[in-house]
Amino acid sequence: MASTHTPAHPAGPAAGTQLLDHPGPDGPEYAGPDAETNRHRMPRQARGTSPLLGVTAVAATLGATGFASATPAAAPAIEAPDETPVALSADPGLALAARIQQQADSQRTAAEEDARVQAAKEAEAKAAAKEAEAKRAAEEAERAKAAALTLPVRDYHLTAHYGQSARYWAHLHTGLDFAADTGTPVYAVGQGTITSAGWSGSYGYRIVETLPDGTEIWYCHLSSIIKGSGKVGSGQQIGKVGATGNVTGAHLHVEVRPGGGAPVDPETWFQQRGLNP
Repeated sequence: MASTHTPAHPAGPAAGTQLLDHPGPDGPEYAGPDAETNRHRMPRQARGTSPLLGVTAVAATLGATGFASATPAAAPAIEAPDETPVALSADPGLALAARIQQQADSQRTAAEEDARVQAAKEAEAKAAAKEAEAKRAAEEAERAKAAALTLPVRDYHLTAHYGQSARYWAHLHTGLDFAADTGTPVYAVGQGTITSAGWSGSYGYRIVETLPDGTEIWYCHLSSIIKGSGKVGSGQQIGKVGATGNVTGAHLHVEVRPGGGAPVDPETWFQQRGLNP
């Protein structure tokens, strides 16, 4: 029995515009399970040279305008004056540590400077104290030296004491006589100043020494004067024993006159100062 179905267009869908539907095994009318999904797919574009030509054209256009050939200039390098601040500013922890270290260094430097100044002051104070102590020691030594007394003759014997009377004295004896050979050294009793030296009548050649407290020591009947003026020290030779003036033999007549006044007993005066003629 002959079919009355009109066959599909000989050209089919391939002869016209490509449809979204993909023909199944039995023609376009076949739907199948994927027909609904395939209906919404985009048609594939045929690969060709159009995209490359488009890029080439754009490149050519840019080249023609000079834009494509313009290469951005490199930014000038900026050198940081100090690499450390840049690094520290980038890391707050390092910056804080650096500030703490700087404060510690400043405090240590200040402490060291204070210690140096204090040490200098202490050394200066010690030097001043040492100088003052040396000055006091020198003054004490000078006072001790001034206070030190000695007998005027080393080898002697006493022949007349203070207050004695004799026919060849107009008055009572005013001093102490140290008998010794002519030329025997005569020493200053203490540190003082020779205020007078020369011939003095019945005293013969005489030296007057004034001690620091004003006491005068008279050295009489000398054969010669060694020290006639100026300062003398205790025990310094100032003359020699003789027999000049009103005498009966070689001896040293010594008088002690406090404040340059009337004479006192020399023997007592020596004993009060630790000397025993």
